[in-house]
Amino acid sequence: MSERLCTVLLYSDDAQVRDRMRLAVGTRPAPGIQIEFVEASDYFGCVRLVDDYEIDLMLLDGEASPGGGLGIARQIKDDRDDAPPTCVVIARAADRWLASYAQVDGVLMHPLDPVTTGTTVAELLRTHAAA
Repeated sequence: MSERLCTVLLYSDDAQVRDRMRLAVGTRPAPGIQIEFVEASDYFGCVRLVDDYEIDLMLLDGEASPGGGLGIARQIKDDRDDAPPTCVVIARAADRWLASYAQVDGVLMHPLDPVTTGTTVAELLRTHAAA
């Protein structure tokens, strides 16, 4: 089986949160999938990376400030016909309705569970590749 190299954009204004997201996903979340990460700490960095790279998945911190991952997800989905799939990490289960409004493809909860995170990311990458 050949291994697919996927680029995952990590967004948070907090470098420690980006580190936790990277560690929770890992570089090989499932057989046949290898991950390389690019990082952004603000909205403009996200947009620049989506423009400059072939991003396979955006993993966005919904708790980031001043630009939260939910708002960034919605803005990129509205602005681009070819927006990559998006997974947002939220702290409150009550924010799932906001994630739905933002048209995200996946939702994870802080603190990140490595098993759930890796499984969710791998499934989103497989689904996107099949589309």
